[in-house]
Amino acid sequence: MPAPADEFLLDLRQVRRAFDDAAAGFDAAAAVHAEIRARLLERLDLVRLEPQVVLDLGAATGHASRALKDRYRRADIFAFDMSVDMLRTAEAQQRWLRRFHRICGDAHRLPLRDASVDLVFSNLMLQWCNEPDAVFRELRRVLRPDGLISFTTLGPDSLQELRRAWAGVDGHTHVHRFIDMHDLGDALMRNGFAEPVMDTERLTITYPDLDALIGELRGSGSVNLAAGRPMGLTGSRRARRFRDAETLAIRGNVITLTLEVVYGHAWAGALRPRKHGGEARVPLSQIGRR
Repeated sequence: MPAPADEFLLDLRQVRRAFDDAAAGFDAAAAVHAEIRARLLERLDLVRLEPQVVLDLGAATGHASRALKDRYRRADIFAFDMSVDMLRTAEAQQRWLRRFHRICGDAHRLPLRDASVDLVFSNLMLQWCNEPDAVFRELRRVLRPDGLISFTTLGPDSLQELRRAWAGVDGHTHVHRFIDMHDLGDALMRNGFAEPVMDTERLTITYPDLDALIGELRGSGSVNLAAGRPMGLTGSRRARRFRDAETLAIRGNVITLTLEVVYGHAWAGALRPRKHGGEARVPLSQIGRR
């Protein structure tokens, strides 16, 4: 069977199914997701913004949507996710006087009007998209002038221990592709964002054994869905090689994993000037704007 054109290509239907399956137990398994979400929310303290409409892109079970409603009480908060079951579970985060809206859809094709959003908040969603440029293009379309995008995703050094361990077992793809922060910054600028600020931090996560690691990954929906993954069952010999202590670099009787967390922050730039012949024209309404 010929190899796929892109071994890292994700089948979004399978991604949606994986998160539907994980919805009921997601909060119990997603401690890392919750920690990074809290850090991204803290960064909003540095931004002077009074949004009327906030989009929580990749809302999962709605904890960020609830926190955003607490922060921006007069704003309309939209929890957006591709998983219907995640959004159903998010109902538990609703309160009588501080409710948020829920929308199911595809981040590559947002069902929102042009220039209708002031703030996009997105925690660990972008790595599940095949085309970050398409997502950024859509976000630029729905953001109002001077609207803000604030997001996290995973960088290429994430899960390097798993990548190395599987490389010694077979030639299949076992860990998804993660995009470098500089490439994400370039993609933001290509799609009309201004002043992108990108930075990273490394988190070290430890697990008492491999079963705990695999249980957390599956419970949070973070399973291998790359096109180049092995399609059959993992044989006992391959499984034994993978579980080998030297292969997994077990130290101090724990398994250590690295996450490179990428933080991105950018403003929706002014409308680009339209060229007429050799002349560039800028609308008067844009002069004097940031």
